[in-house]
Amino acid sequence: MKLDDFHYALPPDLIAQFPPAIRGTSRLLILDGALAHDGSFEDLPGLLRPGDCLVFNDTRVIPARLYGHKASGGRIEMLIERLLDATRALAHIRASKAPKPGSGLSFGAGLDCRIVAKHDNGLYEVQSVDGLQFADLMQRAGHLPLPPYITRADENLDAERYQTVYARHPGAVAAPTAGLHFTDAMLERLRACGVEMAYVTLHVGAGTFQPVRTGDIAAHRMHSEWLDVPAHTCAQIQRVRAAGGRIVAVGTTAVRALETAAAGGELAPYQGDTRLFITPGYRFHVIDALLTNFHLPGSTLLMLVAALAGHARTLAAYRHAVAQRYRFFSYGDAMFVVPDGRGGAATDPVCPAA
Repeated sequence: MKLDDFHYALPPDLIAQFPPAIRGTSRLLILDGALAHDGSFEDLPGLLRPGDCLVFNDTRVIPARLYGHKASGGRIEMLIERLLDATRALAHIRASKAPKPGSGLSFGAGLDCRIVAKHDNGLYEVQSVDGLQFADLMQRAGHLPLPPYITRADENLDAERYQTVYARHPGAVAAPTAGLHFTDAMLERLRACGVEMAYVTLHVGAGTFQPVRTGDIAAHRMHSEWLDVPAHTCAQIQRVRAAGGRIVAVGTTAVRALETAAAGGELAPYQGDTRLFITPGYRFHVIDALLTNFHLPGSTLLMLVAALAGHARTLAAYRHAVAQRYRFFSYGDAMFVVPDGRGGAATDPVCPAA
């Protein structure tokens, strides 16, 4: 397929710049069958069944954006992509003139680094100075790295609202945004209704926002991200499926983690990098449904949704969402996607209405 097959018209004012005033009050577009249905996130329990399993990405966003200057005095912006160890990182660096290996960077009193190398993928390898740990550097000088389509500086509210309530493992530079809708109360409500919870970790990288620049999407080289699908999660999923329950991924990152771990045809523990690029025609091995936010036109994430729901069905749902003025992207509304023929909503709601 071609990149143009994944474009849709989006008015800029539908791009959410802030989260909803109360977590969990977003709208929910339900794509179960040929037509999309309008609902709210509070409707989620009625779309699940006892014995279904939600799979969450429990990564935690780190304060990975830092502002400083080069030894020459020029200003820089550094976005950490991945920590290599306690004192080394791979990072994106923006500056009026690209820094050279060996040059120094300063982010405040005693918060100094130097450029070790620039790699072919455009990332810089950066080493802290005098044993400074990157965790300390980020804690003292870092900012939460809001996505590029949020056109404001990070604020105090983002420290809470750009994290999921179940975030545990620091390492992401972007939130697994489908999970931002969940509250502790909703999780407890689902557990009480017999819905299981499982967890994987995928540290979302800045490459998630990288545009596809090739007209032929098959020529796109997917960014790399680190993930962990532990043995106990694999065992839980296999038990749920054997009992007839469905595996519902919360977010595209959970999909990529699970499907990477099942690349051999069967789900197995996996820890390491993935470049899995899911496009229409892909055969899913693990997931049966997906809860996700709305994604950028022409993005790899939109292509993943289209692979599960069908291309025409997905684009029609997006046009419906635009017409009904849903809020888009990280702080926006959500969509519950069931592939045609797999059956979605329970005959009777799992839980009574909230």
